[in-house]
Amino acid sequence: MSTREASGDHDPIIESIDQLVAPMLGGEKPKGDWRIGTEHEKLVYKRDDLRAPSYDEPCGIRDMLMEMRDYGWEPVEENGNVIALKGEDGAVSLEPAGQLELSGAPLTNLHQTCAETGRHLEQVKQVGERCGVGFLGLGMWADKTREELPVMPKGRYGIMMRHMPKVGNLGLDMMLRTCTIQVNLDYSSEADMAQKFRTGLALQPLATALFANSPFTEGKPNGYLSYRSHIWSDTDPHRTGMLPFVFEDGFGYERWAEYMLDVPMYFVFRDGQYIDAAGQSFRDFLDGKLPALPGERPTQSDWWDHLSTAFPEVRLKSFLEMRGADGGPWSRICALPAFWVGLLYDQGALDAAWDLVKDWSMEERAALRDGAPKLALDTPLPGGKGTMQDLGRDVLAIARQGLKSRAALNSSGDNETGFLETLDEIVASGKVPAQRLLDLYHGEWKGDITRVYEHSF
Repeated sequence: MSTREASGDHDPIIESIDQLVAPMLGGEKPKGDWRIGTEHEKLVYKRDDLRAPSYDEPCGIRDMLMEMRDYGWEPVEENGNVIALKGEDGAVSLEPAGQLELSGAPLTNLHQTCAETGRHLEQVKQVGERCGVGFLGLGMWADKTREELPVMPKGRYGIMMRHMPKVGNLGLDMMLRTCTIQVNLDYSSEADMAQKFRTGLALQPLATALFANSPFTEGKPNGYLSYRSHIWSDTDPHRTGMLPFVFEDGFGYERWAEYMLDVPMYFVFRDGQYIDAAGQSFRDFLDGKLPALPGERPTQSDWWDHLSTAFPEVRLKSFLEMRGADGGPWSRICALPAFWVGLLYDQGALDAAWDLVKDWSMEERAALRDGAPKLALDTPLPGGKGTMQDLGRDVLAIARQGLKSRAALNSSGDNETGFLETLDEIVASGKVPAQRLLDLYHGEWKGDITRVYEHSF
């Protein structure tokens, strides 16, 4: 989640719909300027007793962040607490229970993306060695209760944690216990954005299936392959889901802005502080009637903040965020951007992918969204046309062709298609990462969930 460093005191007051669509319109870029931004979260644990470290303890989260200054990262503070880092490779930030996230820099190709990921993981591993800390690439804590987890000192998290139980049963699990991999991608026009949004949203259940990696809760199988994805179905219906309006004629920036105006607020940031506005209306804010700040009207920075508080399967800001995948190890961190870049950054691939999904009804899309967390690649496709495994073969073939067409080569002359190999293996076997973990749990591990820590980065 984003980290604010300034209040935006000199921001213009929002007075028109043009200002509301400006962030999305301003994201348009010619194809030659499209970039790839990859985000990935990791679970952090102490090697001696496997617990999640607190913020303040010796060699806890704060000390780890400070240690990363050795690699050129600069601390970002909130109320005197270091809560993020910024540097040439983007930003390092904290999720609510200390999950460590890299929000990578906007890069030109997947070779750069994977190199960036490798640098980051090597840095945190070195810090971890000094601090007795390890890192897990999972979609969710396999053994921790909510009560066992620390809470990071970020103002917006306190507001969200108070609000979550009022609107869903699993929002605190989303905040405290989950990890994801995401990729942020560009578009050239409103029409290009709409086609990418629709295609990405329709295929997000396939990404959930391929990357499913959260089959345990509190030490036992939970009946799901991506429990992280299931959690989002009971977090907050006002800001999550498959967004039927995206598939309607006329969808564009203004329709997105209208949707965001109806997403309840979390907070307003003023003078370095987060003011609780949870559940209040941005439309009231526009009219100067926000209970949290009576008489005040929103600035452009307030709107940017608000755009970061919706959590659908795909999200639009000044770029598109693909949000359906569980956290995982190095190879799958590289594979997720390869999957989406292959599909969405080549027009022939984008058209072919859209052709696969354009005739699905909203009910059929919802059925795939509901089925993928439990059944993964065994989820039946609309019309009885096979399973998600069959769809995976077709989609990966399209993605591979899209990457070939990009012809982005490394110094050895290799294109980007190699980053799809781990997904090829998953589809060929029909067995997603969570199923492999379950096989280990029921077999070699003999029900000992602590063995999952052997899969550290």
